[in-house]
Amino acid sequence: MTRVHNFSAGPAVLPESVLQQAADEMLDWHGSGMGVMEMSHRGPQFTAIAAEAESLLRELLQAPAHYKLLFMQGGALAENAIVPMNMLRGKTSADYIDTGQWSQKSVQEARRYGQVNVAASSASTGYTTIPPRETWQLDPGAAYVHICSNETIGGVEYPATPDVGDVPLVADMSSSILSQPLDVSKYGLIYGGAQKNIGPAGLTLVIVREDLLGQALPCTPTAFNYRVVADNGSMYNTPPTYAIYVAGLVFKWIKAQGGLAAMAAHNAAKALLLYGALDASGCYTAPVSPECRSRMNVTFRLHDERLDAAFLQGAEARGLVQLKGHRSVGGMRASIYNAMPLAGVQALVDWLHEFERANG
Repeated sequence: MTRVHNFSAGPAVLPESVLQQAADEMLDWHGSGMGVMEMSHRGPQFTAIAAEAESLLRELLQAPAHYKLLFMQGGALAENAIVPMNMLRGKTSADYIDTGQWSQKSVQEARRYGQVNVAASSASTGYTTIPPRETWQLDPGAAYVHICSNETIGGVEYPATPDVGDVPLVADMSSSILSQPLDVSKYGLIYGGAQKNIGPAGLTLVIVREDLLGQALPCTPTAFNYRVVADNGSMYNTPPTYAIYVAGLVFKWIKAQGGLAAMAAHNAAKALLLYGALDASGCYTAPVSPECRSRMNVTFRLHDERLDAAFLQGAEARGLVQLKGHRSVGGMRASIYNAMPLAGVQALVDWLHEFERANG
């Protein structure tokens, strides 16, 4: 069997050992005579799987006890609505920081439920930077401040957690969670789709401070009320059971690699290798400002866009797939999440050099 190096932005590459274990257990999980997809979500086998996954996630994140870890559905796009439904808490407005397309989607959806103050935007730089914290026009009476920690499309990442004072900080971390150590206590709420660093599409993680629960808007569907989900151990409705199971295997894999500190070192090495090759080249350009370049989604362009098709065709012939940039921005994008090995990035760098020698 030949596996490619998959640079997809999501659903994304998973650790091979996790895929192999899931395959081995497909028909019979631990002698139960059935696969995880067939189990009742309230039966003893699956409740043990879910409890272990939650425990491992809390351990990896070192999440304080007064934070609830929720397994939900709908992805980050659904959370763009679910967050204001739950987090406005009697207030009329929230602050949003605009750093790209995913931030914009969050703003558009939140406006359906309350007033949105775009407190800062990097639109004037073409979304190649993070607005300096001192330029943010925050409202101290806002219900929360929302950021997207890593813009998957534009390849922009916050270099550090911004200080927003006493107002709860809410972060979409779909493409950066579990890529490095994280101080959960600096956030009121963290959410993200699982299909990048965690597991299959269909699972959404929500990490929320307990004192922020219980004041959802009356229009909030019961299944999306964080208080209800937390009180029912993420089992108010049938959760995405198989995705939770695979996520638990990924959590075990991360722990076995050395935890989030090891993931951070691994991801930094990959990003340094790839950005270094791009910056040293006369054929490619990486548009994002170096101080806020994503370690997860490396965006770049060929100086001559007429060569894009040939670059992608040659890459695919070498087993380097899903390098085409998002349709809205073009160019190239290499997503190098936790499970992407250094060898995959080295293979891409080798192709960058080879292509430049032939076409530079």
